[in-house]
Amino acid sequence: MIPRYIVDFDLQALPRMKTDVAVIGAGIAGLYTALQTSEYADVVLISKKGLDDSNTRWAQGGIAAVTAKSDSPELHRQDTLVAGAGLSSFEAVDVLVHEGPERLKELIAYGTEFDRDAEGRYELTQEGAHSKRRILHANGDATGAEIVRALSARVKEQPHIHVLEHHFAIDVITQDGESVGVIVQKPTGELFFLEAKATVLATGGAGQLYRYTTNPDIATADGIGIAYRAGARIKDVEFIQFHPTALYYPGAPRFLISEAVRGEGAILRNSNGERFMDKYHPQKELAPRDIVARAIVSEMEQTHASFVYLDITHESEELIKHRFPTIYNFCLQYGLDMVTDWIPVAPACHYIMGGVQTDLHGETTTKRLFACGEASCTGVHGANRLASNSLSEAVVFGHRISERIKELPELPVIRAFSVTAEQRGHRMFNTREQRVKLQKLMLRHVSVKRHEKGLKKALAELERMEQYYHFQIDGKEAFEFFNLLNAAVLTTKAALMREESRGGHYRIDFPNKDDLIWRKHLIQSVSEGVQEESDQYDVE
Repeated sequence: MIPRYIVDFDLQALPRMKTDVAVIGAGIAGLYTALQTSEYADVVLISKKGLDDSNTRWAQGGIAAVTAKSDSPELHRQDTLVAGAGLSSFEAVDVLVHEGPERLKELIAYGTEFDRDAEGRYELTQEGAHSKRRILHANGDATGAEIVRALSARVKEQPHIHVLEHHFAIDVITQDGESVGVIVQKPTGELFFLEAKATVLATGGAGQLYRYTTNPDIATADGIGIAYRAGARIKDVEFIQFHPTALYYPGAPRFLISEAVRGEGAILRNSNGERFMDKYHPQKELAPRDIVARAIVSEMEQTHASFVYLDITHESEELIKHRFPTIYNFCLQYGLDMVTDWIPVAPACHYIMGGVQTDLHGETTTKRLFACGEASCTGVHGANRLASNSLSEAVVFGHRISERIKELPELPVIRAFSVTAEQRGHRMFNTREQRVKLQKLMLRHVSVKRHEKGLKKALAELERMEQYYHFQIDGKEAFEFFNLLNAAVLTTKAALMREESRGGHYRIDFPNKDDLIWRKHLIQSVSEGVQEESDQYDVE
């Protein structure tokens, strides 16, 4: 059983801080939403590490938005819907493609410098499943780092944004179904209550569910855990995107080799040196990510190898070094030269399409609680995210959240209460060991390929872990572990229920997509359990 709150506290006795809006997370979603909201309200921005530590900082490819005359919102919408495999919300996608260009202009106004050609025009690239070149990038392949640089610099200048670095948001406090603030832990370990008229979860993704991931160690599903315990609905978490091309090399981390490398002409070869993507999809290397990832796994199985190769050696040295300086220099640290060498790669966990369910203004089913960025499920991504749509989604819905918060009434009087955990099942444990155990379990049974026997085994073990450990939580590592455990249980339950294959969810025992039965969403909440929600729209 998942407890409502994971720490003991007496709300009346806790030190209290008050603000208009609490924003949890310092990636593009948190920084941008804080900036937008600070134009009319006081904001406290909470980062569990430094202001520059986020998933966004590692984003390589770019941001997708219609800027070229040869492109259109209708084409961008169609590409997004096709990639989403029938589960994207038409309304949410329509919002994204029509509002994205305006939000892009705001990012530029905030100081983001995207790459331009010799004539001063923005350079546009193309990635898998995009029909047009519509992706802006910065410093070649360091788009996220540039966006974080610009937004964090602007945040530091704003008098109405108070930044709390190295603070951990543990749980949202609710009263009568509404969020009224957050329990926060200081770097010293002390707790305090941050009272807020609205709280925004911009906590990033859940990559640390898996042993092999392109995500940094902060991606611990905090938003999903916090929202679920607060009564909000969690949607579509069975759909997890495994990036096809993460570096696979002895001694090196699973560093992301951007899809943009394939967009600029790189091809995939199996361990025998044979190009293979033409066997799996007419778009070959530019097929949707789920198809490319499964194709790579199939080739690895057939050739009894642990990796395949990414080959861009046929392109010029000038193009490679100009377009991919970060990737080039990182590989070079390990003796791999992209100009002359094939790069060994394998799939790794990259992005979760599902998350905290929101409406078109980013509000969750718990009033005054919002979610933005990878922590949210706005309906844009469906079963499989279209490349480079994530940064666009963060700013489009961050803006909509700031507009919605303006309309909120003042907080009601907050009633005092205390939480004391029942002392049962006492057992000490090593958080790091248990985190590795969870990651290996998810990698083995809830990864690129899934089946009923493995999913049932994983769920039984995860639920045992949940029973053992939830009364022994104390400190950041333990909080993160329990959030991961919450998300792992929800993901595995949904993956077990969905008896088909679609987008980022592939079942060996149900290899086909089944629109007749399964063109619907799986939604989980504490009060309602697991519910099915059918789509009320048609994909064009």
